[in-house]
Amino acid sequence: MKKTILIAVLLTFYMGISQPSAHVSMIDYVQVLNENKAEALFYYQNNWQQLRIKAIEKGFITSYQLLETQPTAKTPYTFMLITTYKNKAQYEASEKNFQELIDAGDGLKLLNEKAPNAFRKVILHHDAVKHWH
Repeated sequence: MKKTILIAVLLTFYMGISQPSAHVSMIDYVQVLNENKAEALFYYQNNWQQLRIKAIEKGFITSYQLLETQPTAKTPYTFMLITTYKNKAQYEASEKNFQELIDAGDGLKLLNEKAPNAFRKVILHHDAVKHWH
C-alpha cells in the first residue's frame, strides 16, 4: 500500500513538472553600444519598464523582468528583457495592446537626447518562448 501511494505521489510530481504551461515569454538580449550603459538603462527603466507596469495593470501581460549581466566576448549583451504573457492569445494581441499604451503615453523619455539606436542593439530576440512546470 505504501509503495502504491509513493508511486502515485511520484507520478503526480513528475506529471506536474513535465507539463507545458500556457504562459509564453518574449526575450530580448540587448547589447550596449558606445559605452552608453546609463542611456540604455534609463531608456529601459523609463520606457520599456513603465509600459510593462501599465500592461500588467490592464491585464495585457503577466510579468516582466529587466535583467543585467556582465557582457563577455561570447555573450556580448548587458540586458535581458523578458515579457511574459498568460497564453498565446495574449501574446498575439501584444502589438495592438502595447500600441494602445504607447498612444496613451506622454512620449519617449531619453537621457542626453540620444536616440535608442545610438546606445543599444537587440542582438538576439526569442519569440513565443514556452514555459514548463
